[in-house]
Amino acid sequence: MNLSEAQKRFLPQIEAEMRRVMSPPAGQSDAFFGMMHYHLGWLDEHFAPAQASAGKRLRPLFTLLACRAAGGEPERALPAAAAVELVHNFSLVHDDIQDNSDTRRGRPTVWRLWGMPQAINAGDAMFVLARHALLRLSERGVSPPTVLNAVARLDRTCLTLCRGQYLDMDFEGRLDVRLADYLEMIEAKTAALLACAGYLGGLVATEDPARAETFWSLGRALGLAFQIQDDWLGIWGEERITGKPAADDLRRRKKSLPVVYALGRAAEDERAARFRALYAQPHRAEETVSEAIALLEATGAKEYTEQQARRHAEAARAALQAVDAPPGSGEALQEMVQFMIERAY
Repeated sequence: MNLSEAQKRFLPQIEAEMRRVMSPPAGQSDAFFGMMHYHLGWLDEHFAPAQASAGKRLRPLFTLLACRAAGGEPERALPAAAAVELVHNFSLVHDDIQDNSDTRRGRPTVWRLWGMPQAINAGDAMFVLARHALLRLSERGVSPPTVLNAVARLDRTCLTLCRGQYLDMDFEGRLDVRLADYLEMIEAKTAALLACAGYLGGLVATEDPARAETFWSLGRALGLAFQIQDDWLGIWGEERITGKPAADDLRRRKKSLPVVYALGRAAEDERAARFRALYAQPHRAEETVSEAIALLEATGAKEYTEQQARRHAEAARAALQAVDAPPGSGEALQEMVQFMIERAY
């Protein structure tokens, strides 16, 4: 099974599992569930059925492919896949508030339509529903100790995500962020959930925590490579391909890898010092953004980011080899790893 075949088979099943978990109790057809369904692309802002973009669903697909590569039946891991995707989306609802983002996937964000208090509440509810989704593993024949292991891992991951978000927001107002700080932040904010997604897939397949850890390691390596590539795309990616405004990370003061690298060279490179001065300005005109990009390139930040993307991509490939999937079970997973570390959007 290749990646295209896996997407065709599994994505509708992931969607159906999420809809089952997200179904409101009888008699509750108000905006409480409606806001969550809107965020997931199932409804429009008037709560009429819609087919809006719902994202790539990479994390839940990774869970199912990890389960298959570990020798399990992927459908058995559907509750875990739904849980991972709901955790991802609860974090996005809250991220949009914290980042003051007006749009997501081409539509107004939940907080822009219904206000911050309701959006916070909707995100909280999605977190609770993620745990409910995971508990449905027992209905798929997964043993109680393994279900408890899965819930504990997901909860620890959510706490790690919150710390990653804290670091991300804290770094926005600082100019002294080191490369080690950056790696700590992306490991918590991005890599942790992919690592958890892999772990849950391996755990459901084998009910062996030690074996599942190999998929955790793959997810972690993949998450780091994914984020570094994302940082490159956030400045130099083509808007018509990425769907995001060019250099948006610079405007939002995100401490992406190119920025952290350049800031760290300010004491020894006058171009980096000029970049630091520009970056410290509270408001940036478009010509300032263009100058900042040119300075990043002059300091070697673009080349360094590309180098680190390649290094972490190799680490992800090595982690994939360590998984040691049975013959015929890992083709789609291999393709997915390649896509995530080489993507242009």
